[in-house]
Amino acid sequence: MTSERTLGRFITFEGVDGCGKTTQSSLLVETLRTSGIDVISTREPGGTRIGEMIRNILLDSQTCGLLPLTELLLMCAARAQHIEETIRPALKSGKWVLCDRFMDSSEAYQGEGRKLGCEVVLRLHEIVCGGLKPDLTVVIDADVETCVNRARNRNANDRGPGARDESRFEHEDRDFFERIRRSYLAIAKRESERVLLIDASDTVEGIHSRIATTVCGRFLQPMPRDRFSRTSQEFSVDLIGK
Repeated sequence: MTSERTLGRFITFEGVDGCGKTTQSSLLVETLRTSGIDVISTREPGGTRIGEMIRNILLDSQTCGLLPLTELLLMCAARAQHIEETIRPALKSGKWVLCDRFMDSSEAYQGEGRKLGCEVVLRLHEIVCGGLKPDLTVVIDADVETCVNRARNRNANDRGPGARDESRFEHEDRDFFERIRRSYLAIAKRESERVLLIDASDTVEGIHSRIATTVCGRFLQPMPRDRFSRTSQEFSVDLIGK
């Protein structure tokens, strides 16, 4: 989809809930902004007013009886709104977009986790995404038990006044999350040029360094001199050192 962009890049973060992807996305956003790149941070489901309303339905633990296909269609509805209202306009204007979850989450969670199969998810993506794919997808692979416990503890600690209940998926059993993890590994193998698979057992700083190194190597060398005052080498050292 390079024809609809100027200098914008689209990077997504994926993994089982609690793997640390949101932390890594935030770190990269901070690093890029500090280095002068115009970047927006967004998430799925969500990213728009309508998307956030759909998110409330999908993640609220009080939502009961939602069929797997209904869940997938709601995810796709939020994504369609997100793409047209937020992602495409940002990319067209030259901004970088960092998104916490995107199309791979549906393949992993609904395709494999809910056992709908990858084919139906990929067919829907052809309609919803219209050819839009991330330039880079970071998949953080971690032990399922560790991830789920972390996600459950996080949701329990976030139950302050006015806090959202977003624990619906965390009530699923271990087999559900094991299927999701296997799906992410299969996606990473199938699309190795797009997907950067990272072992979550490394330190937060170590993971960030590897992500920053990959981003710099793929998208910032050579660097457009009319956009940044520093040389590409200076920027690379600063980015990787964050």
